[in-house]
Amino acid sequence: MRSEILEQLQKITPEEQAVLDGRQDVDVSLYNLNASMVVDCQKLLEHGKLIELRPHTRFLHFPRHSHNYVEVVYMCSGSTTHFINGAKVELKAGELLFLSQTAVQEILPAGREDVAVNFIILPEFFDRSLDMIGAENNLIRTFLTDCLRNGTGQISYLHFKVADVLPVQNLVENLVWTLLHRQPNRRSMNQNTMGLLFLHLMNFTDKVEIGQDHLEQEITFTVLGYIEEHYRDGELSELADRLHYDLYRLSRLIKSTTGRTYTQLLQEKRLSQAAYLLRTTSLSITDIGLDVGYSNFSYFYRIFRQQYGCSPKEYRKITDISICEYKNAVLK
Repeated sequence: MRSEILEQLQKITPEEQAVLDGRQDVDVSLYNLNASMVVDCQKLLEHGKLIELRPHTRFLHFPRHSHNYVEVVYMCSGSTTHFINGAKVELKAGELLFLSQTAVQEILPAGREDVAVNFIILPEFFDRSLDMIGAENNLIRTFLTDCLRNGTGQISYLHFKVADVLPVQNLVENLVWTLLHRQPNRRSMNQNTMGLLFLHLMNFTDKVEIGQDHLEQEITFTVLGYIEEHYRDGELSELADRLHYDLYRLSRLIKSTTGRTYTQLLQEKRLSQAAYLLRTTSLSITDIGLDVGYSNFSYFYRIFRQQYGCSPKEYRKITDISICEYKNAVLK
């Protein structure tokens, strides 16, 4: 993170100064904590705002609490220790922690050099992100959908260990800078930046932890990641061997957690990739069918029509016309 941003975030806040002067517990008036220990977004967000940024308060132990909003914690420097639904999470510099409304969090005191920022986010802020990441079933979409349903799903947190992923670091810094400096049009900029951030994070599901209490979900996300990389020729039996998991149990687990079979998920990915290639390349339809894993072209044509309501050739023609109309509208 740029030194000038870090210097600004390192400044001692009035709340931190009160702790350094001897206060030993959380000032509940700042968070509207009540007997239920739920931090209220109305205390932290200006009226009409969907996202806000505040430095994490250091030197203080935060007891078990939850939030009626989505919280994203980014570690700028140093580290912090969290306990989330009983699981210990060590958040280190450059890492991201996404917390849904179901996460019960406890935070140990941070030192002076342990600088973190908290993004306070209302779920509707992610509408644009969902549009950007598409309709395919994946880890990020599942988490965001659960948040929009007020945290009714099984995923309470995502811990991304992405300190070495430069695009992610740049995008988070852009979010921090825009919110700190209150740039004009920042809602649109931040919603698009968040969507880009999720698109990058989708490529690093191998760097995410979701907690030991969600082992089945973790296995499911491994399956989805496997399909993402091996949709051309991936076999469920091979994946079961990799995971040291019974094939029948794995098949049932996928069905129960996603609502679809492995074959259906694989087919969705193949057809989605075929549609993308039809829109963006001049490859022949035969080559596209082979590229996404179909050697039986009559079958490929049939299931493509079932999915999109037209043949691959018709789909390409329709999208070409739409693109031309869009370009003409822009030129006008």
